Amino acid sequence: MTNTAGHSPDHSLDHSRRALRRIGSLSVHPLALGGNVFGWTADRAQSFAVLDAYAEAGGNFIDTADVYSAWAPGNSGGESETIIGDWMASRGNRDRVVIATKVGGGFPDKAGLSAATIRTGLEASLRRLRTDHIDLYYTHYDDETVPVAEFLTALDELVREGKIREIAASNISPQRLAESLEFSDAAGLAKYAAIQPQYSLVSRNTYEGELRGVAARHNLAAVPYLALASGFLTGKYRPGTEVDSPRAPSAARHLQTERGRRVLSALHEVAAAHQVPVATVALSWLAAQPTVTSCLASARTVEQLPPLLAAADLRLTEGEIERLRAASE
Repeated sequence: MTNTAGHSPDHSLDHSRRALRRIGSLSVHPLALGGNVFGWTADRAQSFAVLDAYAEAGGNFIDTADVYSAWAPGNSGGESETIIGDWMASRGNRDRVVIATKVGGGFPDKAGLSAATIRTGLEASLRRLRTDHIDLYYTHYDDETVPVAEFLTALDELVREGKIREIAASNISPQRLAESLEFSDAAGLAKYAAIQPQYSLVSRNTYEGELRGVAARHNLAAVPYLALASGFLTGKYRPGTEVDSPRAPSAARHLQTERGRRVLSALHEVAAAHQVPVATVALSWLAAQPTVTSCLASARTVEQLPPLLAAADLRLTEGEIERLRAASE
């Protein structure tokens, strides 16, 4: 992404508007705020505070899914969408935010990408989000038992009905992504405008290569998830330290690898040079990669937001980008 010069972030609304990126017909902030924590590690009040702070900083791109956060004790899924819907209703700001959500991602009775699953899933998300349309609607996981003709036709119908503005894909193979895009072109149907791959300094193989090649050829915007590797790339995980977080086991495993320790060392070096947090550098590196339009990261508290937002304003040198790339090989 194109960054503004200087190391003193200005997160005013006007500044943020200048920084907006395009996903099809949508204009989005370079930081997509992850809603997976809402209703899980962040309760309703904490979630509202984070959403308020993000919006006040000029953020407009909120990512969730129908399955968030079914994995938490006592939850059944849809908690995140409900909190976001209640927040938008209470603030009266639906027309100022871009909402991304997903379908087909894990409910035992609502998984897969059949036409019926997509339609019922969308209607349920609309009710929870208290809106009449979804801005960016992802197929959460590919379902290779369903022909691309079926789910793309179902999505196209919903676009024509005005219930979806743009469609996107997550967790899909290069082959199925190419097949989907080619079918949409041939049939004149709604076409994927974005892809959400797992991608970070410690997880590059899942996206770089054939999948990114397909995205680039079709001008798809990439919105990487796990951009901070479950918190590992914030710098709070160090040898000999313990972090109190539900994500700690996933994040801390990177400390056991030589590459993980190399990446941390390089991040701390670059962060010190710019006098910014490690997370800011990690997101700025990712944002500089081909096809990346917006980086997805979540914040459980308001205090966790500024380092994430600051990535849009940090300009890394080519040498620093290469230093981090080499460390992550």
